[in-house]
Amino acid sequence: MQIVRQQHVPILYKGKLLATPLRFDLRVNGLVLVECKAVAEHNKVFESQLLTYLRLTGLKLGLVVNFGQGLVKDGIHRVVNAL
Repeated sequence: MQIVRQQHVPILYKGKLLATPLRFDLRVNGLVLVECKAVAEHNKVFESQLLTYLRLTGLKLGLVVNFGQGLVKDGIHRVVNAL
């Protein structure tokens, strides 16, 4: 598997490139973005953040993985862009 970490995502707003790019955690095989968190409770803001990354990169699928929950399987949330 090809894994890219901490890649910058440029932000275009009304045709202008913003000075501070976003940075996602992981891209797996160029197809799936993975956003890693370590908090006690899941927040919907994490999914909105990942959806923004998906839209900016043109990718369709992402996962928010929260390592702060009792079981990791309970902390995985799937985010889909325009399917």
